[in-house]
This record gives sequence, structure tokens and C-alpha cells, in this order.
Amino acid sequence: MIWVPIDRKRDIPFIRQVYTQIRTQILQGNLLAGERLPSTRQLANELDVSRNVVLEAYEQLIAEGYIEARRGSGTFIAEGAYLEQLHNTRSDPFYEREQPVDEEDVIDFRSGLPDLQFFPRKTWAKLSYDVCMNSSHTVLSYGYPEGRPELRQALARYLVKSRGVQCQHHQLVITSGATQALTLVAKLLLKKGDQILMEDPVTKDIQTIFSTPGSIIHPIPVDEHGMRTELITPDLHPKCIFVTPSHQYPLGSTLPIQRRIQLIQYARATGCYIVEDDYDSEFRYDGAPINSLQGLDANHVIYVGSFSKILSPALRLGYLILPSRLIKECRMLKWFTDLHTPSLEQITLGRFMEEGYLERHIHRMKKIYKKRRDHLVEVMEKHVSQQMKILGHSTGLHLVAECQQTVFTEHFVKKMHDNGIRVYPVEDHTIEKGKHQNRMILGYGHLCEEKIEEGVRRLAECLG
Repeated sequence: MIWVPIDRKRDIPFIRQVYTQIRTQILQGNLLAGERLPSTRQLANELDVSRNVVLEAYEQLIAEGYIEARRGSGTFIAEGAYLEQLHNTRSDPFYEREQPVDEEDVIDFRSGLPDLQFFPRKTWAKLSYDVCMNSSHTVLSYGYPEGRPELRQALARYLVKSRGVQCQHHQLVITSGATQALTLVAKLLLKKGDQILMEDPVTKDIQTIFSTPGSIIHPIPVDEHGMRTELITPDLHPKCIFVTPSHQYPLGSTLPIQRRIQLIQYARATGCYIVEDDYDSEFRYDGAPINSLQGLDANHVIYVGSFSKILSPALRLGYLILPSRLIKECRMLKWFTDLHTPSLEQITLGRFMEEGYLERHIHRMKKIYKKRRDHLVEVMEKHVSQQMKILGHSTGLHLVAECQQTVFTEHFVKKMHDNGIRVYPVEDHTIEKGKHQNRMILGYGHLCEEKIEEGVRRLAECLG
């Protein structure tokens, strides 16, 4: 006896429903080897479906080895198709993971999110269409691990002008976002037991990426001027130093020239590399963006950038600028990672940059984000000025609030979430714990002014 219920309200073809449910019952042992299945005509009548539905479901099961047809005898469950279940599973093979609790009313101060409603869709669509329809068919083939020359050339020109880097297009490797870029750097430079010096605090994902090869992270504390370079002692022997000099994440400080020079002198003396993550410095509100550290010494600095904060995280486009002696090996690593980053998107972005759209978009968004930053600072001064001090708000899409008497424990963060606000403790990103428990990260780039104000009001309620 076989039970195969059909749900006519589901947007799942009947063939798939019949196939999946019989398959599941075989795998779970509810239908045993040698057991005869109903004829296709009989099962179709029982289910009130076309016989072709059952025929196609049976054919698929036969092709995959779950059942076998015996001429003149019928269709039977095949031997060896039972798989012992190691975990509890739902009997409904079409069970979809439950959706999270509706959080429409939760104001999320997540950092690093651009306002995607301003993504230049029409311009991007026009360029994408033109690239797709009018490019040579060769761009649809396998590409280069280092990326399309159209994008690398456009990017090199842009970065020399806007970020003060020393860069030729052959030094660039295009990656699938900054995460892949950092992962390639970790593979390129580190092996088990190697030391890396790293800002503390720093994004916890970056800690994971650089510790994955089995390397040892040595934390260097950050103050209001970035990494405390005076704490880098001669007894340390790192393979690389990780910094976010233009806008330290998460505290927001800027590394002054004196400390930059100390880092470069140390790298020259020890032969290590500096990894510069320049994740959102285009959005500096009190002047032009700070020039890159890489521009001071292209031989000892690996520069990492991406378009996730500038345009959209969904593009998954990032890049590395490498010292010449690392280029060949990095290209090889990239090739064996994913061959290359999608070509059509690269060409579209190259056109977007060459025709001036990127600079215009940054200019527009900088005004919008500055207005939101100013509004956040204003409403915080109005509602929580007695409890909080604001840090690191000169650049980027977030700031840090330092509380006088509040510690952002897991319990307190949950209390804020229950009150309709999500914030992010700095302590979550620390290597040495216990030094930043009274600080939280407030991202504002994706929030309109009304939500910013309401979020701060809810924050004040929690602190009160």
C-alpha cells in the first residue's frame, strides 16, 4: 500500500510531488526492497491525475535506481535504496524552512549597508544590455583569473586619481568581493604557525579568514589614531600586518602619517607585507578621502577594495593591488579558486566607471549619507547625550557610540531587540575581550531619517 498525497495548492508540479514522495518513502524504509508499486494507471486513478504524471515520475525513479520495471510483472522497489536516517526529518518532503519572525518593525543599525534604493538601475541596465548584446561572443567564454582588461584599466586610472595608489593595471586581480580578496591574501602569505599582526578590534570575519591557514593572530590595540604602532616590537616576526588605515573598523579612527611611516619602515626591515583594507573611505564627509597607505610603498602594501559599499553587495566585485612579486602566484590561486569573476559584470562596471557614472554616484550618495550622519548625531545629542559619546563619524556608513554606564551584554542587546532596535556591540569584534564592552556600532547608510530618529528614541527608552 502506498500513500502519495497531492497538494493542489502548492506551486510544485504534480510529477515532482509524486516522484519526491515515493523517493522519500524508499529512502526512509517505508517502502521496502522487492515491494510492488501500483500500476501507473491505478495510481493515477487514485490520485486523480493524468497517467502521464505517474509515468514520468516512475521513469525518473527508474533512471535514478530507486525502482525497477520487470517485464510482465510490474514495478518494484529496488534493492539497496534504503538510507538510514541519522537526524530527525520532517515527513513532508516539501517542508520549507520556517521564515524568521517578522522583523518589519525592527530598526536595524547594521553597519556597511548602502541604501540600495539609490542603486542606478536604469544606467546599469542600459550598460548591461549593451554589453550583452554588442560584445564579441568571446566574452562569454572562459576569462582571465586576474579579471577583464577593460575593468582593470578603468580601475587603475580611477584609483590613481581618487585614492593616491601606485598602480598599473597588471597589478590588479579582480575578485568576487573583498571576502575572496582577503581569502586569497591569507592563502598567499600564511601557513600554519605564521604570525599576523592585526588591529584590535577588527571585523570578526577577517579574524576567521586570516586564522584559517593555522596562523597566529597577534592583536595590536587601536586608539583614537588607529593601530598603536609603537607596540609593534622587534621580537615579533609577522608575515603580514592587517590594517584599515583610512577608516578603522569598527572604531572609525584614521591612521596618521607618522604611524603609516612606522608601519612601512617595519615592513621594509622585516620583509613582511602590510594588508590595507580600504572598505568605505570614499565617503569622507569633512574633506577629500584620505590617501591610501599603498601609495607610500607599493612594494610592501597589498591593497584590498570592493564595490559592496559604493554600489551594491550583490555585485560581488572586489579587487587586489599586488606588489609585482606576488602577482603570478595570486593569479594562479584565483584560477584554482573559481577560474575568474563573472565577465559580463566586469565589463559593465568598467563601462560604468569609464563613462563617469561611478564618480557621479559616489558624489550623490556622499551628500545623502552625510545628511543621515548629521541627523543621527543630532538626534543622539537630543535624546542620549548624557549617556553617550560619539566616535569615528568622519567617514563611512557607521559611527560608534560609547556609553558611560551601560555594558552591551548579550542580555541587554536582546532587550533592545525586543524593543524594536538592533545594534552591534564593538566587543563582538575584539580579539582581546573586555576592553570595549561599553561601545556599540550604529550603521546609518541604509536608514532614512525617520527610522534613524525612531531608532534613537527606542534606544533612549532602553537606556533610560
